Amino acid sequence: MKVTAIIGSNRKESYNLKLVKYMQKRYADKLEIEIALINDVEMFSADIEENPPKGAMDFKMKVSEAEAVLFAVPEYNFSIPGALKNAIDWMSRSGHDLKDKPTFIVGSSMGVLGSVRAQMHLREIISNPTLQPKLLPNNEVYIGAIHTKLNEQNEITDEGTVAFLDSVVGNFVEFYNKVK
Repeated sequence: MKVTAIIGSNRKESYNLKLVKYMQKRYADKLEIEIALINDVEMFSADIEENPPKGAMDFKMKVSEAEAVLFAVPEYNFSIPGALKNAIDWMSRSGHDLKDKPTFIVGSSMGVLGSVRAQMHLREIISNPTLQPKLLPNNEVYIGAIHTKLNEQNEITDEGTVAFLDSVVGNFVEFYNKVK
């Protein structure tokens, strides 16, 4: 299954990017994960939505061509980063890139809550009728203290975290097969 992973941070050393790269390797037999960075997505404006700039179009195309979507979300000030909200705003316009697309969410942070508040806001935002992906229910992935769970090769070393990710990915594959 072709999955576009939207990295919710534009930080070069993003822990969520490292998490998704780990998932690319670990689940290569189940998921073909392509990373979609939000770094080059121009600011949304209704003045340019009819003729979107290249960065926004490239991002929208990656999402629209995917069979499924993965959000990897950090938490900034108890919510999602502004750059992620901007990218989501582009997806809500012509094409409705997320609508009915099987989707799941993971998130990590250096704090103990692992992006729980950001994910609550993200779920609220993507419930908008112009977005409405088919979101995997009851499989919240909040990886706290991520900086203590990665080795120098950016592999997750915490066995409980790996086992939980294995379970959620397995649940997502089953969910995908049901809804598709």
